[in-house]
Amino acid sequence: MKRLAVTLGILAMALPWTAVAQTSTWVPDKAHSEVDFSILHMSLSKVHGRFGNLGGQIVWNEADITKSTVNMTIDVVTVDTGVGPRDTDLKSSGAFDVANFPTATFVSTSVVKTSNGLTVNGNLTLHGVTKPVVLQVQGPIGPVPGMGGKMHAGFSATTTISRTAFGIGANYPSAVLGDDIPLSIELDVVKQ
Repeated sequence: MKRLAVTLGILAMALPWTAVAQTSTWVPDKAHSEVDFSILHMSLSKVHGRFGNLGGQIVWNEADITKSTVNMTIDVVTVDTGVGPRDTDLKSSGAFDVANFPTATFVSTSVVKTSNGLTVNGNLTLHGVTKPVVLQVQGPIGPVPGMGGKMHAGFSATTTISRTAFGIGANYPSAVLGDDIPLSIELDVVKQ
């Protein structure tokens, strides 16, 4: 009986540590994470741009991937196409309207492991509009030790959104600015 009590006591003490080891929190390394986009201009060529300063967190459940969550923020003010006047126009009320909508958010609703990586369903809020999106994700890659001894992991994700569904650039017909906007997300995340 005494042996059983000692064994149960050891198991009871071990269980919380097991649960902690199965779930970990990761945040973006802002210097190595971004969202890239391209848009068809005048039905002739694609203009490329990026958003930096990503925030939020991934809660990773190693025991059950489906219990993992993603909650990310994108600083829309950081939009950069490499052309200053165009970036100023994109920040205006005719496009992203960063004075009223400086941040975009993505909150996952499900995470599923696939043969090619992960499928992450969630809600993207951009320009004050929330729409469901599906991310096709490669990763996690790593983890590997990074600066300061913290573990880093990598994720690459893609999706395509409709700019008009989010009310962006409503005055521009699709012959001038394409409607489908491919997004490519690169995340270097740091274990907390």
